[in-house]
Amino acid sequence: MTPTGILAGLFLVLALYCGIDPWKQSAISGFPDFKSYKVEMPPWSLIPKEKDEENLLQRSEIKFLNQIQGPESMAFDPLGRGPYTGVADGRVLFYDGQKWTDFAYTSSNRSEICNPQPSPLSYLKNEHICGRPLGLRFDKKTGDLYIADAYFGLMKVGPEGGLATLLANEAEGIPLRFTNDLDIDDEGNIYFTDSSTTYQR
Repeated sequence: MTPTGILAGLFLVLALYCGIDPWKQSAISGFPDFKSYKVEMPPWSLIPKEKDEENLLQRSEIKFLNQIQGPESMAFDPLGRGPYTGVADGRVLFYDGQKWTDFAYTSSNRSEICNPQPSPLSYLKNEHICGRPLGLRFDKKTGDLYIADAYFGLMKVGPEGGLATLLANEAEGIPLRFTNDLDIDDEGNIYFTDSSTTYQR
């Protein structure tokens, strides 16, 4: 058999293994009712061709490396202070220009299992206890911070921070399973997303 034939055979075996997943190793093996959907993409001719001609991204600087774990959303308060960001251990942190400090948290059940860890992956098994603040937006008029917590729902904390209070953990009788992001319009209406009615983060 030729080397090309051997490679083709190995590729076929690998494809069959991945398709059948006999030892249940795939990322979705624990979700038997998972359905995939085909997404129709626009033709390449309709996709903008804008490029970074000055290569600005390559000259960017990485900030706060190894200082905070799993920052998600960033927000600045009505006075322009910040950034504020939600991190993997369930806290919302505030950067005062010198250091990061605790500002708010979404879980009233915080304990030593929520303490900072060396890796964002270390928090996964306790996220449902410690919380996972994802989207953050300040109300420019009141200074309140609205938080989309993946596990607890839509929450709010005042300008002084502390424990956030729950505003909504269901919509039209359907529990929020993966509250993800939010925005506030000029009239103070809050729009938020829930990424799944079935799966949590």
